[in-house]
Amino acid sequence: MYHFLALTSVGIEVLLAEEIKSLGGEQVVQKPEGVYFSAPLALGYHICLWTRFATRVLLQLGQGDAQNKDQLFAAASEVNWSEVFSSHHTFAVDFVGKSEEIRNSQFGGLTVKDAIVDHFRAINDERPSVDKSYPDIRIQARLLKQKVAFYLDFSGRGLFQRGYRRDSGAAPLKENLAAAIIQRSGWLADTSKPLVDPMCGSGTILIEAVSMAAGEAPGIDRESWGFELWLDHDAELWQEQLSRAIEVSNEGIGKLDIKVYGYDLDSRVLKTAEQNVRNAGLQRFINFTCRDANKLLNSFEQPGTILFNPPYGERIGELPELVETFVTLGQKFKAQFMHWQVAILTANIELLSMLKLASFKRYKLKNGPLDCQLALYKLDQQQTAKDELNPQGDFAREKSDFANRLTKNVKNLKGWVRAEQLECYRLYDADIPEYNVAVDIYGEYLVIHEYAAPASIAPEKAAKRLQEVIYWAPKVLDVTTDKVVLKTRAKQKGSNQYQKIDKSKQAIVVHEYGAKLKVNLWDYLDTGLFLDHRKTRQIVAKKAKNRSLLNLFAYTGSVSLQAALHGAASVTTVDMSNTYLNWAQDNFALNNLSGHKYQFVQADCLQWLKNNEQQFDVVFIDPPTFSNSKRMGESFDVQRDHVALIEDGLKALAPGGELIFTNNKRNFKMNFDAMAALNLKVVAMSDKTRDKDFQRNKHIHNSWLISRQDQD
Repeated sequence: MYHFLALTSVGIEVLLAEEIKSLGGEQVVQKPEGVYFSAPLALGYHICLWTRFATRVLLQLGQGDAQNKDQLFAAASEVNWSEVFSSHHTFAVDFVGKSEEIRNSQFGGLTVKDAIVDHFRAINDERPSVDKSYPDIRIQARLLKQKVAFYLDFSGRGLFQRGYRRDSGAAPLKENLAAAIIQRSGWLADTSKPLVDPMCGSGTILIEAVSMAAGEAPGIDRESWGFELWLDHDAELWQEQLSRAIEVSNEGIGKLDIKVYGYDLDSRVLKTAEQNVRNAGLQRFINFTCRDANKLLNSFEQPGTILFNPPYGERIGELPELVETFVTLGQKFKAQFMHWQVAILTANIELLSMLKLASFKRYKLKNGPLDCQLALYKLDQQQTAKDELNPQGDFAREKSDFANRLTKNVKNLKGWVRAEQLECYRLYDADIPEYNVAVDIYGEYLVIHEYAAPASIAPEKAAKRLQEVIYWAPKVLDVTTDKVVLKTRAKQKGSNQYQKIDKSKQAIVVHEYGAKLKVNLWDYLDTGLFLDHRKTRQIVAKKAKNRSLLNLFAYTGSVSLQAALHGAASVTTVDMSNTYLNWAQDNFALNNLSGHKYQFVQADCLQWLKNNEQQFDVVFIDPPTFSNSKRMGESFDVQRDHVALIEDGLKALAPGGELIFTNNKRNFKMNFDAMAALNLKVVAMSDKTRDKDFQRNKHIHNSWLISRQDQD
């Protein structure tokens, strides 16, 4: 009798324990780290072939105390390693766990490796070589509560990999997790009923479902096994188990009479799914159709199960489209799929609320590092009763305070936008505190900025309100969801839920008072154009006509560009970022502006000012609120350091010149005493630089016009 430990993903342990019992395992014990069981060798082989829920099966070789390095080494030395594998074969050690004395896996693994090597030396055998990437034998040492257990990686890594999936979609679902949600969905109780995956991707769920319905052993196509070079491996016994598993699997597939259905909007992903199905030999049981989930129709003769793992809204553009899709699906489910069951696995739990359905069961699972839930729904009369009383449900526009306010803002700004011929402007800026977002228009695109919710608002409620914003904003503004961009400034636990996986490298060109400007709505927190400085740009540009301009902390150079277009005699643009400075040069090129009178300087603005000997008629300074960039060499705080910055800026100001100083620090206080001591005239101009779309936000920026008193 051998002792094993089967590993799996979080949330699947119960199913794995039940599965091992059903396969004949004895002394089955489920624990947080996995499922322990005992079995004779033949049954160990059998379980490796037939388990759907395990990610790996380990065979115990020994155990002992491991309160420190010496005890760990001694425990490892007790194992007769030369009876486990030959010195001619390579090996690797995986170490799991830590303690006060053994603080990391590398240290623990090296200690075990040394004990193994010393064992072979002690019996005058050759020293086996270590191969961390592709070892012949893999050993796993697991440290738990000052005890260590040593295992042979019996099955080998990635037991969930069935062999049919050569390619996958952008976020592949592991096969063992797919099997778990199929099991939980209840469809296997009657596989004659339809099974539909409306977002099937590369087809993993449907392939697993058909294979499970057929009673196919998932391990029969696996190319290699961890036990193959184990010295106690019984090749004949293994071949008996493998042959029997293949025979039973073929019989099951031969008798199978079902059809399952997969839909996906991406035809390229469907080609991958079709190839995966061919690899699995199950193509006659699965029907794939290129179709938007929003256009799902019930063309089936009897109720069945809808089961899917939607995207989680992590990639560019996904979340706005998903919100729309979930609202639509919730309505379709209730209207067309009465008496069906629905099972959805998602890491974006808040999306489920958009269905407006009551789940009868939820399971916590993990998909890789992501915390997920599998939500199960019965589409019965109770689900639709509320809708019969209120046909528009919670999605009636008049019931959304946010939708009402946005509609009102559109009406109020419509004439101004038309008169000014604006392409880029702000429509909403946390007007209602509960909906803590800003909504901007950039040409045909809609940009939603999510701000961190106040501590008094529960994260679930904030997330729900964001979903409402994402749903209503494009509808009120008549913008398609593929033109909606979501940006978040809220730090979230773990990996940001809405972070982008790749830089899109997209850019669009917008127009502002005769200027062409490149903006990027996707790759950065800001877009490349500060909308609140629209009037500031015009004021600076008019002052710079036929005069020289110095633009410090220039960002993407929009102030410099407007000044150049208004006929500035020269423009010097300074920023520390090469990315933004190149962007500024792109903006000039877009407007066919070139020549020696336009200078672009990559430098720390603070240091550049101190070393500068040139003088300019107009100096524009828009520093960050705070910076501790290593490239700056020292921290900068605009409240603390603004006097010194302005004083340095004055050295660059020609006689009769004007300095415009602005920043976006909330409650910034200008040091008037210091300004008077410098013999400066300081005029507040925030009200003049704040345009109509920012009138409600008195703190969006602070602007000051500064000149020498003796100029008057």
